[in-house]
Amino acid sequence: MPLKLAAILLTITLLTGFRQPDPSEEITIILELKDTTAAEFRQHISSRLPRLEVVAEYETIFNGIAVKGTPQELEKIARLGEVANQFPEQTYKTQETQLSSRGVELTTDTLRPDTTFTGEGVKVGVIDTGVDHTHPDLQLNYKGGFDLIDFDDDPMETMEDGATLHGTHVAGVIAANGDMKGVAPDAEIYAYRALGPGGMGSSVQVIAAIEEAVEDGMDVINLSLGNDVNGPDWPTTKAVDRAIELGTTVIVAAGNAGPDTWTIGSPATSPNAITVGASALPAEHPVLTIKGEDKKLGVQLLQGSKPWDLTRKYPLTEMADRRLSGKIVLVPRGGTSFAEKAKAAYVKGAEAVLIVNTADEPLQGSIDGLKLPIPVAAVTKSEGDWLIEKGIAADQWLETEQTKADHTIAPFSSRGPVTSNWNVKPDVLAPGVNVISTVPGGYQALQGTSMAAPHIAGVAALLKEAHPDWSPADIKTSIMSSADLLEGKEETLPPTEQGAGYVNPEAALDPELWINPGALNFGKVDEDFFRKKIQVTVENQGNVSQTVRMKQPSKQTGLAWTVPASFSVAPGEEKQVLIEVQMTKSFVKDGVHEGYIEVESGGEEYNLPFLFMMDISDYEKVSGFELYKDWETKADLTYRFNLSEAADHLSVDLYRAGTMFHQGNLLELEDLEEGMNEGEIELEMSDDFKGAYIAVVTVEIEEETFSYSFQIQFQ
Repeated sequence: MPLKLAAILLTITLLTGFRQPDPSEEITIILELKDTTAAEFRQHISSRLPRLEVVAEYETIFNGIAVKGTPQELEKIARLGEVANQFPEQTYKTQETQLSSRGVELTTDTLRPDTTFTGEGVKVGVIDTGVDHTHPDLQLNYKGGFDLIDFDDDPMETMEDGATLHGTHVAGVIAANGDMKGVAPDAEIYAYRALGPGGMGSSVQVIAAIEEAVEDGMDVINLSLGNDVNGPDWPTTKAVDRAIELGTTVIVAAGNAGPDTWTIGSPATSPNAITVGASALPAEHPVLTIKGEDKKLGVQLLQGSKPWDLTRKYPLTEMADRRLSGKIVLVPRGGTSFAEKAKAAYVKGAEAVLIVNTADEPLQGSIDGLKLPIPVAAVTKSEGDWLIEKGIAADQWLETEQTKADHTIAPFSSRGPVTSNWNVKPDVLAPGVNVISTVPGGYQALQGTSMAAPHIAGVAALLKEAHPDWSPADIKTSIMSSADLLEGKEETLPPTEQGAGYVNPEAALDPELWINPGALNFGKVDEDFFRKKIQVTVENQGNVSQTVRMKQPSKQTGLAWTVPASFSVAPGEEKQVLIEVQMTKSFVKDGVHEGYIEVESGGEEYNLPFLFMMDISDYEKVSGFELYKDWETKADLTYRFNLSEAADHLSVDLYRAGTMFHQGNLLELEDLEEGMNEGEIELEMSDDFKGAYIAVVTVEIEEETFSYSFQIQFQ
C-alpha cells in the first residue's frame, strides 16, 4: 500500500517510449526539513554538495529550503536524513480575469465605510507582480519591500517583455491615496514581487515572499494568486497558516474557476486565512434589441470607451456604406487598430461603433487615449451576423434598453468546499467585477477574485488600526460575523458560494456580537448513525446585555439538530454553547448538505454557515496531477497527485493531444490513501516523444468510477 509522499517504483513501457531527461538540466525543488534549521542544513550540504544552489531558506513560516541543481545532484540531497518531504515547484498565477468594461466601473468608494479610521500605521504586504511605486496615487503610501524575482530592493512591476500591472491594481484597491482613494488610504504598502513576467511565479518565490513579509512585521498580507490544487496540505497553504500563527492576518483570493463547485485552490484552502470570493454589485447594464425579436445582446464596451448611454433608436449600417451619419456602424475586426476604426467611423458621423469579432467569443480590446464622444463596443461573429440579417437587411433600427443586475456572486468566482477536510470556503465576498484601480501610467478596470481580496485586506487594515490588540482570528471573526447574506433569484446563495456573506465594513469595525467559529464544518459522514457536536463561542462586543436565540434548520427525515435554548450574554462576556447534528445515513441523500443557522440578538440577525457531506459528491477526486523529470532517483519520470479521499484503484492512460491517439497505459496503482501521492516510473524511452499529451486519470472508489484529464507537455 503506498503511503503519502512514499516513492513507488514501477516498470512500465509505453508504446512509443519517452525522451530521456537531460542530465545537465537544472531543476528547483523544495525540501521540508526535520530536526534541523535551514541555515544548519545549508552549512551541512555546502561542503558535501557544493554544486547545488540554495535558492531560498525558510525558517519563519516553513522549515525548509529550496535547492536548484541537476537530477543527479538532487538525488543525493533528497536521501539525507534531515529531509522530511520533497516538493517540486508549483506554478502560481494572478487571479484576475480579462479586462472588462461591461456595465458600471466601480471604485473602492463602494466599500470604504463612513469612519475616521484610514489604516494609518498599519503595514500591508502585497505579494504579487510588484508595484509601480512611482504612480502618483501610491507614492505617499509605498514604504518598501523586496523583489523575489530579481533579488533586490526594488519590487517594480515588469515593464518590458511580459509586462504586468496586477500588483499595482491590487495595491491601489487597498491604499491608493491620490485622485483615487483605496479602502484604507493611509495604510503603509510594502510590495513583495513573487510573480514575474506574465504574472507567473513559483511556490519557491511565494513562500519566500511570505517569509520576507512576516519578518518585516506586516500586519496584513494580501495574496491575490493561487493554483488549481483543492487540498489543504500543500507547502504554500502551510506557510500561510504559519504566518497567521505568528500574528499576521492573511487574505487570499478564492480563484477564478467558477461557477463549478470544488474549485477553490491552494493557498485559498487554508482554514485560517480569510478566503475571498468576488461579487458583482447591483447595476444597470445596456442591452441591444431589435423590434419583433426576442434576442438581446449585452454591450461589451472596449476599454477607454464612453458609456453606452444611447436613449434613441438608430439605424444600422456597415462601414462600407458612404452615409454613416446618425447611424450605428458595424465594423469588422482586422486590418487596422480598434482606435483607428472607431475614429474613422466617428469622423463620418457615426453615433456608435460595434466591432465585429472574427470568432464566436467575446472580444476584449481598447481605444485608450482616443477619448471619442461616441461609445465603442464589440460583438461576436454570430451576433454581428444576426445584426446584419435582422437589422440591416430587414431595415430595422437598433434600440438600447437598460436592464438591472442584482447584487450576487460573480460567475467566475471559485466555489468550495475544500476537499479532504470538507471546510466551507470562501469565507466572505467583496466587490470583484469591473473594479477600477491604479495601473502603471494611469487607471484601469479589472475583474477577478484578485480584485475582491484587496478590498478585504483594506478592511483588515481599518480593523487593525481601530483595534490594535485584535489577533488575526479576531479580525476574521468580526468580518464573518457581521457579513450580510446575498439572495439568489430563488433562494439564499449557499455557503460554498458566499461563505458568511458580503462584507459589511462598518459593522465589522463596531461589532455587537461575535460568533466563532465562523462556519460549522461537520465533515464527511461515514457512519450509519452519525453524531457530532461543535462548540461555538458567542461573545458580546457591545455595551448592553444581549439575549441570543438560535433557530434550528428546517426539519429533514433522518436528520436532527440540537441548538441551545436562548441565553443572555453580558457586555464583554463570552459563552460557549454546543450545536449538534445527528443523522441516520440511510435516510439522508448523498452529496453536500449546507445552509445557515439563524441567530438573532438585539434585533439583529446573524447567519452561521454549516456543511456536511454524505458519501460521494461531485467534487474532483484527483487534482494537481503532474509528470516531471525525476530529480530524486534515476527513474525516468516522477508522478504526483492529490486524492481527496482513499481510492481502491487508479490508472493513467496517455493520449496524443489533438488526435487523441492512445499511447498506452502509463500507471496502475492499488489501495491509495487520501492526500498527496507520488512515485517513480521507469520506462523504455526514445527521442521522438515530444509535444502535448492528455493524461486520463481513472479512479475507482467504492465501486464507482471517476475520470479526469490533465494536459502534459514534454519538451
